[in-house]
Amino acid sequence: MIEFLLHPGSGVSPYLQIVQQVRQALRLGLLREGDQLPTIKAVVAQLAINPNTVLKAYRELEHEGLVEPRPGAGTFVRRTLADDTVTAHDPLREDLRVWLDRAWQAGLDDDSIEALFWTTFRAARREKESVE
Repeated sequence: MIEFLLHPGSGVSPYLQIVQQVRQALRLGLLREGDQLPTIKAVVAQLAINPNTVLKAYRELEHEGLVEPRPGAGTFVRRTLADDTVTAHDPLREDLRVWLDRAWQAGLDDDSIEALFWTTFRAARREKESVE
């Protein structure tokens, strides 16, 4: 089951962080069709947020056709976003773990690592798009 984590300083609303985390889990194959999302009550207890925030996130996911509520049973994954590339994730994840270890050994904190990743990612994306 997915466990949500909120980043208060990210500038992204809590409901949208929940939506993004579910999408990522669906894309990475961590959530599959038929899996149950945590109950609204469980998410509220875990994250100390308003139940309407979780409800809004789950409704958006439902509107996108990714999940479906089952009265009295909970909210379940309706479809996944994973594709054939999911088999390539494990070796890439291992490479990323090695990179993260090197970054921590170099003395970078989590915020610096995240900033380094995203600026490098965006620059590489721009370069790739200019070549295409």
